[in-house]
Amino acid sequence: MGVLVTGGTGFIGSNLVHRLVAENEETHVLDNLSSGKLESLERVKGNPKFYFHKADLLQRENLSLPRDCKTIYHLAANPEVRVGFTNPEVHFSQNVVTTFNLLEAARKIDAETLLFTSTSTVYGDARAMPTPEDYSPLEPISMYGASKLACESIMISYAHTYGMRTIIYRLANIIGADSTHGVIFDFVNKLLNDPSRLEVLGDGTQNKSYLHISDCISAMLVGQGASRERVSVYNVGSQDQIEVRDIAKAVVEAMDMQSTKLEFTGGVDNGRGWKGDVKNMLLDVSKILGLGWEPRYGSVEAVRLTAKELARGVAYQK
Repeated sequence: MGVLVTGGTGFIGSNLVHRLVAENEETHVLDNLSSGKLESLERVKGNPKFYFHKADLLQRENLSLPRDCKTIYHLAANPEVRVGFTNPEVHFSQNVVTTFNLLEAARKIDAETLLFTSTSTVYGDARAMPTPEDYSPLEPISMYGASKLACESIMISYAHTYGMRTIIYRLANIIGADSTHGVIFDFVNKLLNDPSRLEVLGDGTQNKSYLHISDCISAMLVGQGASRERVSVYNVGSQDQIEVRDIAKAVVEAMDMQSTKLEFTGGVDNGRGWKGDVKNMLLDVSKILGLGWEPRYGSVEAVRLTAKELARGVAYQK
């Protein structure tokens, strides 16, 4: 049976596809190429185990899935948290509506397992640190987090109504060399435009968990292989945190720009970078650790590695 990956040209999606093909899985990618690029899958182009389908999950009337794909990894979404403040409809349509349309198409081909990349932002400003999967109440403070929580609920209802096995991954901040958004990516691009100064949104004390993409993919595959419940929810992240000001220092060091001046904007709502920015996040990952997964990198190591990888990539492109 084949495996389908929605959003397979994106950052996490392309890394997952490379891993699946490397493990000899017949892998189908469904993507509308609105933000991702086929170039991200250049390594598997021409591989007899790889198939690409250009399709838009918003166009339900034209949506059909490969009938032999009984396992579906649903990664297609708009990942930009900040855009939800100025245009909340983006997250409703590109996250919630697309998920519903996919589920409708999935039940028509009798899909058996759906795996969904949710987010730590569903917890909002959690009072329990580290935050376990059964924490309540879930009160997301961004439209992005709210849309992902809505997707979770819809998927769980389909699991119970139509018999699909559903696995939900609540991800920390996932980073790596080919990331296309996020704080490290933003810092690198800001420094390219002006090496003399680096604007840091907020007061710099935002303290969060970061996970390297290689560890994220491993966790997803472990969960897929070991979960047996109708519905399983797993936190996926590292077991430590790093403050934004230390991320800025790591990026400046990686790009050999030690004379750069850090300028903090002060932020909103007691130092947040933007409306909806969760200031403190650390997930309890003991549940997925219990399945045998273990990350190779902590937050600090992952940030330093990603900063160096992105800096090398920029130098190569020059």
